Amino acid sequence: MVTPPRAHESLIDRYTSVRSRTERLAAPLSAEDQMVQSMIDCSPTKWHRAHTTWFFAEFVLGSEQDGGRPWDRPEYRFLYNSYYEAVGARHPRPERGLVTRPSVAEVVEYRTHVDQAMEALLAAGLEDETAEATFMLGTQHEEQHQELLMIDIKNLLSMNPAVGPAYADRVLAPVSDPGPAAWVSFEGGVIETGRNADAPVESFSFDNEGPRHEVRLYDFALADRLVTAGEWLAFIDDGGYQRPELWKSDGWYRAQGEGWDAPLYWRRSPDEPNTWWIHTLTGLRTVDPNEPVVHVSHYEADAFATWAGARLPTEFEWEHAARDRPVAGVFLDEQSDDFRFHPTSAGPPTGDLRQLFGDCWEWTSSAYQPYPGFAIADGAIGEYNGKFMSGQQVLRGGGALTPPGHTRLTYRNFFHPHTRWHLAGVRLATDQPS
Repeated sequence: MVTPPRAHESLIDRYTSVRSRTERLAAPLSAEDQMVQSMIDCSPTKWHRAHTTWFFAEFVLGSEQDGGRPWDRPEYRFLYNSYYEAVGARHPRPERGLVTRPSVAEVVEYRTHVDQAMEALLAAGLEDETAEATFMLGTQHEEQHQELLMIDIKNLLSMNPAVGPAYADRVLAPVSDPGPAAWVSFEGGVIETGRNADAPVESFSFDNEGPRHEVRLYDFALADRLVTAGEWLAFIDDGGYQRPELWKSDGWYRAQGEGWDAPLYWRRSPDEPNTWWIHTLTGLRTVDPNEPVVHVSHYEADAFATWAGARLPTEFEWEHAARDRPVAGVFLDEQSDDFRFHPTSAGPPTGDLRQLFGDCWEWTSSAYQPYPGFAIADGAIGEYNGKFMSGQQVLRGGGALTPPGHTRLTYRNFFHPHTRWHLAGVRLATDQPS
C-alpha cells in the first residue's frame, strides 16, 4: 500500500521541520564546539548531526554499502551507529570526540545527500504502514537528539575555564515567586495506564509506552509545582549533602565519591561564599530561588524528598494525575527572543497542578521496566528501547529543552539514577496529604 498524496505532503513537512531545527540548534556553534566530547555520557554536536542522518539512511532509505550512493560509505556506518548490534561494528562511544574526520563540512554534505534522497522517497510515497512507522520513529529519534545536543553542549561549555561561554547571548530577568507548594489530592483505585494498541500511526508512541494495562493505586497527592532552587538552598543549608540518613546507600556513596554539595552547574561565588552561581546556556548567573531546581540526580531527588517528609511519585501516579490535561508548558523554542533555555517559575498558585509538562523532566520512583505483555520488535529497531530496561529510573513530563510536540501523557524517559547533566527536576508526592 502506498500512502496517499495528502499524507506525502504532511510527511515531507514533518521531515523538513525536524531536520531544520537540528541545523538551527547547531548554527551558533563553531566547528571546534561541535567536535569535542566533554564526558562519556555526552556526544559531540557533529556526531548528533551525523548519527540522526545515519538513522534515516540505514532504516528508511536502506544501506547498500556498494558505494553507488553518496551516503553509503562504510566508515559512516561504523562511526555513526550508536548501539545497534544487529547493524554491525561501531566506533566506541567514549571516543566519539577523537574523530576529527569527517569534518563538520563533510557531515553537512552527508545530511544534504540523505535529505535529498528522503524528500524524493516521501514525494513518491512510502510503501506501507511499517515504512511510515519507521519514518516517524526517525523523526522522533532526531527530536530526542535535539534535546541531547543541547544538554551535551551545555556540559561542554561549562568545562571552559573561568566563566563558561554562553550558547545564547541573552540577559534574563528574575522570575516571579511561585508561592508555597500545596498538595493536590487524587483518589486511588484500579486505573488503566500506557498507550492504546489501536492508536493511529500518525499518533506516535514508542514501544515502551505500552501495552495498556491495569495498575492499582492508593490515595495520593502531588505537589502542585516543582521544587524550587530556593527550597534546594534550604536543603543545602540544613546539611542535606552531609546527612547519610537522608540518602539511599548507592546515592550516598556516589555523592561522597564525586564530591556533590549542590546540583550540577552550581558553584559558590569566590567573593561571596553564601552566594551560588549557576552555569546555563545563557551564561553564568546567580541562582534564582524562584525557578525550579534542575540538574539533580535521582539520588539527590530522593534524598530531598526524604528531607521534606515526602517521597517521589510513581510513574503511574504521575500519569493518572496528568490524564486529560493539556500538554502545555515551557518547551524548546529557540527562535523566540524571550526563550530562557532554562526552566522558569511556576507562576502564581491556581489550586491545581502547575508545570506538569515542560520546564523539567520529573524523576519518579519507578524503575524503568517493561509493561506486562511488552515484546521487543524483531531486527535492529527492536534495540531502540527494550534492551535498556535495567538499572534506570523513569522520568515524565518533558523539559525546557524538549522540542515542542515531542512529549505526551504516556512518554517514558529514562536515565541512570546517578546522572545529572540532563534537565531533571523534582515534584514531591505523599500518601497522606495534610
